[in-house]
Amino acid sequence: MRRREFISLLGGAAVAWPCAARAQQAAMPIVGLVGPRSPEESTRLGAAFRKALNETGYIEAQNVMVEYHWLEGKYDRLPALMADLVRRRVAVIATPAFTAAAPAAKAATTTIPIVFGVAEDPVRLGLVASFARPGGNATGINFLAAEVVAKRLGLLHDLVPKAVRIAVLINPANTTTSETTLRDISEAAGPLGLQIHIVNASTSREIEAAFATVVRDQADALFVAPDGFFSSRRVQFALLAAHHRVPVAHATRDLVEAGGLMSYGVDILDVFRQVGVYTGQSSKERSLLNCRSCSRPNWSSSSMRKRRDCSASRCRTHCNCLPTR
Repeated sequence: MRRREFISLLGGAAVAWPCAARAQQAAMPIVGLVGPRSPEESTRLGAAFRKALNETGYIEAQNVMVEYHWLEGKYDRLPALMADLVRRRVAVIATPAFTAAAPAAKAATTTIPIVFGVAEDPVRLGLVASFARPGGNATGINFLAAEVVAKRLGLLHDLVPKAVRIAVLINPANTTTSETTLRDISEAAGPLGLQIHIVNASTSREIEAAFATVVRDQADALFVAPDGFFSSRRVQFALLAAHHRVPVAHATRDLVEAGGLMSYGVDILDVFRQVGVYTGQSSKERSLLNCRSCSRPNWSSSSMRKRRDCSASRCRTHCNCLPTR
């Protein structure tokens, strides 16, 4: 072989190897993981999801790719994001602890499998037809956050018994959870003799304005609705609560760890882990990760009931010392 031919052959191989590597990577199934928080606030959540996938035999960058989409409270981006995931035919769309994302995914596709973690009744959300005969392309867990609103309000009343005027902070961009919170808290407030005042916030500035409104209206305590964006602003909540000396009841533990008064709800890390396990297990049983478009993955009604019971038992109350007023 002449020198010129040898150099030409080497050049062709150099081009072929990267192309082959890209082709192999392109064939790897992709999981689109969608969450409401910021990337900085979601490091542990993403790690919990990956660890669960690992336990089922799927290792990121080896036999599955995970795309992380952290929306930082920008719920209006959901339709476009879901449309893009569907257009690119990802293997699975996973929406742990993000109630608003699951219906958006369901509206975007009837074939790509959806593994959700929602705080609402999945039947009422239209994700499944029923617990007995779910049908469709969605499966997942209900972690009951919306159903413990009355319990959390009662605990706040026990901790601050003199509190009568309760401000309730909701994120109007998160319509599903906000509507449920308002419904449940209105029903629970009457028997306790509490007066409910609604405050809205969808941005950091609006959170500051909400605290100013709470102080101006002389509310005795603040009840924060479950919301991923609110959770991502936990340090801001802790600083504002301490500055204004307002007792605040949260839905998740991480806000108490940042300095909030109390929380009552499930472990969000466990929700991400459960969704990761379901994603991996479903992929083995129904080959969800082995093809680009699969329909009708089974809904496990027994797993759902078990999770509902388990979630109720795993609800935790976390408290800090009550600030003096």
